[in-house]
Amino acid sequence: MKGILSTSLNKVVPPVALLVVLIAIWQIATVVGEIPAFLLPSPFAIVDELVQFFPAISSATRVTGTNALIGLVAGAILGILVALVANFVRLVDSLLAPLVAAIAVVPIVALAPILYSMFGANSELSRQIIAGIAVFVPVFANTLRGLGQVLPVQRDLMRAYAASPLQVARTVTIPAALPFVFTGLRIASSLAVISALIAEYFGGPRTGIGSFITTAASGSNYSRAWAYVLGAILLGLIFYGVTLAAETFASRHRRR
Repeated sequence: MKGILSTSLNKVVPPVALLVVLIAIWQIATVVGEIPAFLLPSPFAIVDELVQFFPAISSATRVTGTNALIGLVAGAILGILVALVANFVRLVDSLLAPLVAAIAVVPIVALAPILYSMFGANSELSRQIIAGIAVFVPVFANTLRGLGQVLPVQRDLMRAYAASPLQVARTVTIPAALPFVFTGLRIASSLAVISALIAEYFGGPRTGIGSFITTAASGSNYSRAWAYVLGAILLGLIFYGVTLAAETFASRHRRR
């Protein structure tokens, strides 16, 4: 028990200490260097705004987080299902390759206004679709790559045992692909938050973090804008941490 606690502390303490040092340097630099707030507010000013406007920041974070979560779940499910089809039907894989490449380079700044026009300026659906599109590409690509990791000798062995295609998929193909699936999900978890947030810059209901960042910055409330940015950072860390925890749990369960 003590060994596990010591190992955990060794992993946690160094990054936390580095963060504290960086914040201290940041605070000293803004005070001693008299850096204007529009260039870089001090950490104390940002924390003060965070405390004062915590209800509004938490509400905006909840809205952006909900949009990102819906996009993450929908995009991940679609990406995994399409990858499974593409793995078993090579024609589908060939047809999807250029389409996925095109989706991967679609800029959010161009897509968001179009979706707002299609679904209405008061709908959150556009942001959820944008997050889903951003999630789909890495999940699809990594899942498809993972599904191709099964060696021919493993497939031959399963055929020798007269295993059905479903049994082969359940016992060999999908377990081999799981690490790649979770790699895609870890990448996608951050992309979902970023995409949902950036989509808020270009219209729609003013309820999410991105909307309040632009409002605060345009009103010269730079410390408040950074407080909302801090909320977005925490949201991204939560998404990444939950995905990482799910991967760790699945890995341990698979070893058993």
